[in-house]
Amino acid sequence: MGLAIVKMKIMPSSPDSDLGEIQESAKNLLEKNEVTSSKFEKEPIAFGLTAIIIMFGWPEEKPLEELEKNLSEIEGVNSVDVLDMRRAIG
Repeated sequence: MGLAIVKMKIMPSSPDSDLGEIQESAKNLLEKNEVTSSKFEKEPIAFGLTAIIIMFGWPEEKPLEELEKNLSEIEGVNSVDVLDMRRAIG
């Protein structure tokens, strides 16, 4: 099977949520799932709220739902959404 490039948005519960802590917890979860290359960005939303955007490679044969569930259980996270998922070429 191939590799998929996944882009996810993590929305914090409030503007006061610690984005650094959320990002570190997300990075640890990705490492536990053997994702070695990931990219994190911050995206301003509104009223001081900032989302975390993650891009990473994911084996197509592994279901993504369990990772989504685990990311949404991080303290301070309101929701997790898959923004894009594409097959990697090359």
